[in-house]
Amino acid sequence: MQIVITDSSGLIDLKKGNLFRAMLALPFEFVIPDILFEDELLSLTDDEKQFLLYGGLKVQTLSGAQVAQAYQYRAEFTRLSLHDNFALVLAENTETCVLLTGDENLKKLARQKDVKAHGMLWLFDLIFEHETAPVRVLIDAINKYIEDPFVWLPDIELHKRLEQYRSILTES
Repeated sequence: MQIVITDSSGLIDLKKGNLFRAMLALPFEFVIPDILFEDELLSLTDDEKQFLLYGGLKVQTLSGAQVAQAYQYRAEFTRLSLHDNFALVLAENTETCVLLTGDENLKKLARQKDVKAHGMLWLFDLIFEHETAPVRVLIDAINKYIEDPFVWLPDIELHKRLEQYRSILTES
């Protein structure tokens, strides 16, 4: 099964789009470093965190060596937060995984280290492809993303998907 290591930005954007259920229904195993789950998901309620855990999200603890590696990366790559580096180190140490992040600097560094990295649009497309959410839910999520100044997804790509999904509804 494909493993997807997520940073906190991915889960926060999924919450904003009400897409937790759709993500967890995908045929992947989703994993987040424990420190991110505990420290960075402050906008998630305890019930939402429990929903993610019961739905299959795995919270993984990094080894001492992995924590040291994350601190070393933090010193080397100052554009990334320590939490970003925890996600990167976990991805580096997990075979055949994909790193899910909205941070372009993290994606770039991950790719330099031969770690596959994708953003929310990739996940959004998988939700559509696997039909784990109705098209109406995807349209609502995109509209929320467009209106939210703290969601940094490309407007052109969001509008392209919005047009595609609306055309599907009109064909029905």
